[in-house]
Amino acid sequence: MKTLGQPIVWVLHLAYLWLPVGFALKALVLLTGIAIAAFWLHALTVGALATMILGMMTRVALGHTGRPPVVYPVITVAYTLLSGAAVMRVFGLSLCGGSYLVVILIAASLWTTAFALFLWVYTPILVAPRADGKAG
Repeated sequence: MKTLGQPIVWVLHLAYLWLPVGFALKALVLLTGIAIAAFWLHALTVGALATMILGMMTRVALGHTGRPPVVYPVITVAYTLLSGAAVMRVFGLSLCGGSYLVVILIAASLWTTAFALFLWVYTPILVAPRADGKAG
């Protein structure tokens, strides 16, 4: 339970959690044809892949710039927004009962905002000299 207090760690666990979700949904589609499971690929791409990419970019950027592996609170928000995008993209039609276009717009807005927050926080970090004064 130590990881719950460390967003830079729990985001990686969250990304891995999307793998069995995606594969279970694919199995449901193949075995039953149930409609809710039709978005299994988005569980793997938005849920697992994009979340892992964002989590690793935040870790690696801090490490390679000589900073401690502790994310700003706004990056925790970005992690949450990206997870919300995955949930919306995979389960949005079932949860909201809304139109497909609305679900896509909400998911895309959440995804875009998450990565925009990353750029907003990490661009100054990545263009500045290393915090520890080392070369590189």
